[in-house]
Amino acid sequence: MTIDPVIQNQLQRACFELFQIEMDHFELQETRKDFEGDLTVVIFPILKFVKASPASIGEQLGQWLQTNQDEVTGFNVVSGFLNLVFDDSYFVKSAHSIFNEKQFGIVTAKSDDKAVIVEYSSPNTNKPLHLGHIRNNLLGYSVAAILQAAGKKVYKTQIINDRGIHICKSMLAWQRFGNGETPENTGLKGDKVVGNYYVRFDQEYKKEVAELVTQGHSEDEAKKMAPILLAAQDMLRQWESGDQEVVELWKTMNQWVYKGFEMTYDKLGVNFDSYYYESETYLLGKSFVEEGLSSGVFVRKEDGSVWCDLTEDGLDEKIVLRSDGTAVYMTQDIGTAIQRIKDYPNIGGMVYTVGNEQDYHFKVLFLILKKFGFEWANSLHHLSYGMVDLPSGKMKSREGTVVDADDLIDEMTATAKTIAQELGKLDGYADSEKEEVYEQIGLGALKYYILKVDPKKRILFDPKESIDFQGNTGPFIQYTHARISAIVRKASESRSFELDNISLELREKNLIKDLMKFPNTVQLAAEAYSPALLANYLYDLVKSFNALYQNVAIFGNESSDQTAFLVELSNATGLVIKRALGLLGIEAPERM
Repeated sequence: MTIDPVIQNQLQRACFELFQIEMDHFELQETRKDFEGDLTVVIFPILKFVKASPASIGEQLGQWLQTNQDEVTGFNVVSGFLNLVFDDSYFVKSAHSIFNEKQFGIVTAKSDDKAVIVEYSSPNTNKPLHLGHIRNNLLGYSVAAILQAAGKKVYKTQIINDRGIHICKSMLAWQRFGNGETPENTGLKGDKVVGNYYVRFDQEYKKEVAELVTQGHSEDEAKKMAPILLAAQDMLRQWESGDQEVVELWKTMNQWVYKGFEMTYDKLGVNFDSYYYESETYLLGKSFVEEGLSSGVFVRKEDGSVWCDLTEDGLDEKIVLRSDGTAVYMTQDIGTAIQRIKDYPNIGGMVYTVGNEQDYHFKVLFLILKKFGFEWANSLHHLSYGMVDLPSGKMKSREGTVVDADDLIDEMTATAKTIAQELGKLDGYADSEKEEVYEQIGLGALKYYILKVDPKKRILFDPKESIDFQGNTGPFIQYTHARISAIVRKASESRSFELDNISLELREKNLIKDLMKFPNTVQLAAEAYSPALLANYLYDLVKSFNALYQNVAIFGNESSDQTAFLVELSNATGLVIKRALGLLGIEAPERM
């Protein structure tokens, strides 16, 4: 929980008066539930300066604090831990402070602070966004919001993979089988039109491979010599040479895809401050190859290829330029990173939201950038995440077995509608209001289910399980916010109270403690690049509130002060829930 600076100051005074030592920092933590106490002081760091047993130091500190700090009413020492018991007034004052802090838990960036770029999404323009992209987008967007709430300036960006053989496959299939299809004359989103032809290419390619095998070729030979593949490779060469007809088709089909992506991003509630395109960046890094050669970061081999030897760093040799002078992905990423610093001179670090299959790539990239001597290269982070699995198995874009992002969003909304109707949650609402809430619940369920899991872990996604109105789910948390909103609407506008007239029961005290944890949780989530820490904090907070709601009569008090305090406590809880949900990209309905 957030600790009043007075406690830190008093601990410093106590150590100076008792042991004649000056300590700047004390390790403090919430007391474990199986021990009496509210706050625990870890004694072990003090042993470096004081020759005494942990129990003796703890006893002396506890006695001093109980004598000199009115709010400390008791203590106990367990091994090397001093557990302090606070008077109710401490928590009432802490709650009152939270009530009056408009941006509780949120830190505003200073004007001279370095900014952070967060890269996420980064799709290919040969297919629609799918379930895997959803996890990427939700993670990147949420981490960007959490970093900003923790006091960082943040720029959100993506690099769109709009060139290469996979793009040409869609283009060639459309040329051969499209019959002039467009998003306008089919009524389909542009990314779906293009994605359909990526699937069609694979179907035709497999037919040709099978035919070549029946003619006596080995499967490996057939895969390399299939005519449709050779045609796609030729189209790529034409694109790279600037063939006008191919480039125009490429521009047209990419524009279809970009419009489709934007519609999905809008549905998903994510956005970007800037866009980079691989077609514009893939040559950027080549200009730094000569610089790397002259500085000794890179070496040229006999065949003309250029490499970076990372064996002394525990890695291997990495090629950065082929013998024919063409760049590789590593070259491009080096150039793009450097270009971003030119575009945003106040950048002090970058976060790359990319699946864990690219862990090694980013280790190499970051190490090469450090060898170039860039100071900002010490503040690069790969937000590595596990894949999203389905009960039906692994997804494959080229075979058309992916879970389309738009379809999943629509399915989540439909499932939320079905469950809400069965429970009678929105009886009496206008149809337009119902549809809005169904969408909020469906998206909230999807986002929370994905974000509550540590990014490094794989997810087995179950849409129906995610929309349960009970348990650790988005709808459960959203419903609690709606319940609190109803309490605040019911209360009178005048909610002032006298601090001295407030008494606390255990559930009220526990709820205040949980509220006090919010600022530190935001900071911890930012440091760990993990929305899961915030999501699971939210679940604990909501459980604390519901425990109070079910056992304490908020409007049944004889004391108007106590009622006003409980309403304010409920309101503060609702604001923290809404703020935390917002950092996860989730809406908080006022009514459900």
